[in-house]
Amino acid sequence: MARRTKAEAAATREALLDAAEEVFLEKGVARTSLEQIARHAGMTRGAVYWHFRNKADLFRAMLGRVRVPFQELVREIDDASLSERPLEAIRLALLKGFERLEQPRYRRVHAILIHHCEVFGDIDPLAMQNEMAEDALGALLSYFECAARRQQLRPGLTAEVAAQLMQSLLSGLYHDWLRNEERYSLLDQGGRLVACQLSLLASDQAPPQAHLTGSTPGATG
Repeated sequence: MARRTKAEAAATREALLDAAEEVFLEKGVARTSLEQIARHAGMTRGAVYWHFRNKADLFRAMLGRVRVPFQELVREIDDASLSERPLEAIRLALLKGFERLEQPRYRRVHAILIHHCEVFGDIDPLAMQNEMAEDALGALLSYFECAARRQQLRPGLTAEVAAQLMQSLLSGLYHDWLRNEERYSLLDQGGRLVACQLSLLASDQAPPQAHLTGSTPGATG
């Protein structure tokens, strides 16, 4: 019985987060109340407070459902040879990330963070975006440092500059796509741009990319 109650509580929490996504996207975060979220989910406001301290706590939980560390994306590829091919690891992990972002929940939450969230309480959307960008930059840097040690970066290019160049491309692509998701496929266009960027950063000693134009995440060379 206790197990069932725990499962029901988890289902209620997920339903509230689902409702929050829909209402935040429609009304904006600052103009949405917890009562509106509860009503949209067909529940009482008390149910919201049972699971979340306040709107900021709920917002963080919603964002947490779509945050995937870069290293986790690499592990999902499950290819031991990528330790010797760090540039290919970057490419394939980013393809995994693009594929995730095209899923409705990921797309919805990131659109809320970028376009429908104002500063409220102790939540600063710009600070949260910066935190995510710094996490991504740190992960990229570790792989570019590995590439530099293996002399797989073009002469004169440091790992720091390579990581910043890739981060700039990703940030611009990310914001552009969220402004108008119907213009192009993030997976297809992002895959092409990342492959092109990596080819410009790679030395002659770097292993060739498996698919220059990007491909199905998980493909290996």
